[in-house]
Amino acid sequence: MLKTNLASRPFYDDRVLRAVALVSAVVLGVLTLYNGVMLVRLSLSQSRLSTHAVETEREAERLRADATRIRTRIDPKELESVASAAREANTLIDQRTFSWTGLFAQLEATLPADVRVRAVQPRVEKGQFRVVISAQAKRVEDIETFIENLERTGNFSGVSPVEESSGDAGVIDAVVEGFYKVPVPAGGTR
Repeated sequence: MLKTNLASRPFYDDRVLRAVALVSAVVLGVLTLYNGVMLVRLSLSQSRLSTHAVETEREAERLRADATRIRTRIDPKELESVASAAREANTLIDQRTFSWTGLFAQLEATLPADVRVRAVQPRVEKGQFRVVISAQAKRVEDIETFIENLERTGNFSGVSPVEESSGDAGVIDAVVEGFYKVPVPAGGTR
């Protein structure tokens, strides 16, 4: 078989080249179309976001102006009066939510055998319950054990003896005070 081309102009089989060029042109056309669609879509999105940002800025400026206008109308003395009344109401609410049963249960659980509680006085100070406990014991060590037991519960902090004196028949009278954190019931606030 003869492999030589005797034509005056050589004949090339360019069908493969044309197919590759056609496929490349189609792929290039599809990518160009996709880029065009994405450009239009992103341009519209940017336009919408710019409009929304301008509207939001206007709304924020309007709200700032309203807040300034309202602040100028507030009487500082009246505001302090309302704040004072709110603090008083919160103190009363805290006192109503105080659980004597919970406190006595804590005291009972921590009380050593040779210590007797004579008086308990809780009061609210700066949003915290300060508890003053008057107790009697035969030995100072028993009072110290009582204080340590209270601290260990996690519901008492800063517990310390305020006053100690020897009473009748060798009994020690002590006044202990500290902060009592009202336990929060499981599943919510107090």
